Amino acid sequence: MAKLLLVEDNEMNRDMLSRRLSRKGYEVVIAEDGSQGVEQAVSEQPDLILMDMSLPVMDGWEATRTLKEEKGMGDVPVIALTAHAMAQDRDKALEAGCDEFATKPVEMPDLLEKIQRFVS
Repeated sequence: MAKLLLVEDNEMNRDMLSRRLSRKGYEVVIAEDGSQGVEQAVSEQPDLILMDMSLPVMDGWEATRTLKEEKGMGDVPVIALTAHAMAQDRDKALEAGCDEFATKPVEMPDLLEKIQRFVS
């Protein structure tokens, strides 16, 4: 079973996503801000990270950059989750080190397909 780290500050989004992903057989670890996300990623060693971009304490762009520079974390895929759907937002996420991009509200079939491309 793949372990996913969900970094999301919105409680409703966190609960909905974690429940749905758990039902699909994933182990879900949760962080509520970017700083906590970096800490959880290092300690939990997830197979994939779902990173909200608009986070308190440390935003998702900075958290992703920090993780990609962290020893042993550079190869962990990061999927950006954001309500910002403009092309420049996607480019900004990819430049920060995200491997994929998904918009909110999350379309579960689309997100699951993206996750499965990275963790089989």
